[in-house]
Amino acid sequence: MVPADNATLIAAHLSGDVRAFDQLFRRYSSRLHNFIYRIIGDRERAEDLVQEAFLRVHRHLHRFDQSRQFSTWIYTIASNLAKNELRNRGRTPLFFYQSSGLEYEDSPALQIEDPANRPEDLYRRRCIAVAVTESVAHLSERHREVFVLRELEGKSYEEIATITGCNLGTVKSRLNRARQSFAIDIRPMLERTAS
Repeated sequence: MVPADNATLIAAHLSGDVRAFDQLFRRYSSRLHNFIYRIIGDRERAEDLVQEAFLRVHRHLHRFDQSRQFSTWIYTIASNLAKNELRNRGRTPLFFYQSSGLEYEDSPALQIEDPANRPEDLYRRRCIAVAVTESVAHLSERHREVFVLRELEGKSYEEIATITGCNLGTVKSRLNRARQSFAIDIRPMLERTAS
């Protein structure tokens, strides 16, 4: 069975099909969790914010402009919740690592382990994954947001502009600075990993 597209699921939900919203939740919840976690650095709080994002979607879905992309809309909601969380904290986010290793679902930057590789290859790749995560954590909030959306979530410049509420030139400028800072920050970590 071919999964329904977002527009079909939204229409079904608005006509009373409760399963349609569950499908939207399953489709986006882990991606939103990873996105929010990368911004705020707290897994449990990210889970709470994903729930809050879906509550807002549920509450306002009848007002959603279906000529727009649903994914952009829900990422905008998630982005705003993450920004508010950081503002409310009044401090730089802390990034936590599980002792068993980093485990991000649907995470392009961290889906680098292949069981067919040798143990030393797996170890090196895990070190690179940690270096990427730490370097992203060192970016300023506004640079981290555009970097995560583009490089880790694969969003287009136009989608990022909509999600962040910035114009296209600002998005490109911030992304350029984020990439430069990321490259400078990660270089020594990768050199340590290589040796």
